[in-house]
Amino acid sequence: MDERGGSFVAVRRISQGLDRSNTFHSTSEVVAGSAAWLGRGLSCVCAQRRVGDARLIFDLTPTQKECLQRLHNRIDIAYDSSIHEHQEALMDLWNAAFPGEELCGLISEQWKEMGWQGKDPSTDFRGGGLLSLENLLYFARIFPKSFQDLLHKLEGNRSIWEYPFAVAGVNITFMLIQMLDLEAIKPRNLVGATFLKFLAENESAFDLLYCIAFKLMDQQWLAMGASYMDFNTVMKATRRQLEREILLEDVSRLEDLPSYNLLSR
Repeated sequence: MDERGGSFVAVRRISQGLDRSNTFHSTSEVVAGSAAWLGRGLSCVCAQRRVGDARLIFDLTPTQKECLQRLHNRIDIAYDSSIHEHQEALMDLWNAAFPGEELCGLISEQWKEMGWQGKDPSTDFRGGGLLSLENLLYFARIFPKSFQDLLHKLEGNRSIWEYPFAVAGVNITFMLIQMLDLEAIKPRNLVGATFLKFLAENESAFDLLYCIAFKLMDQQWLAMGASYMDFNTVMKATRRQLEREILLEDVSRLEDLPSYNLLSR
């Protein structure tokens, strides 16, 4: 297999994880932390755990309910290439990624430079919806140096067959939704419950956690000397590390996460 063929397979294998019935359901392991963490900003009346079940019962504050509902609303929006605002957001992403480089059109071979599967990025959003595009845009605008470093693979000794940047980004959005149990009415695990405290204090908490997760994933990739066949293993390691950090006792906001320090503007 030549390098071009290997890269194509890498994109296809990684994109298979975007199907909600596929790979990432197998990574929904829960890291059980101290029940004392439920008191961190949560209006907790009881925390019940059945044998072999890490699900929790707790009440949300009104602020947490509102913030969680707005995040649920964002998750529910599919990317629609016929909607002008969605098209504009995609163009904004191109301009942030390649400033000064003119894009020939919303359907163009140029998109492969960013790590999309083909010339139409809209076909890759099915796992993360519009939220995954918003996450990438937030990353590009708030942490432009880290964004460019990851996009162009500027740090570390890289594999011959690297992960495609954009498709990996959509995978990270989906992984976080699963990790925080955001498809439920309210989170049923300690990590998701703890995240609500961050969300109530910072409505961009999910976007910020996305940036941290992306940078952490790349660090794990380099530390493991990974290539495209190892992508799912790297994602699982990234998830486990994020879960551990979120449950640390001295973390009261996302900026306190050790991995936050990996980011640069």
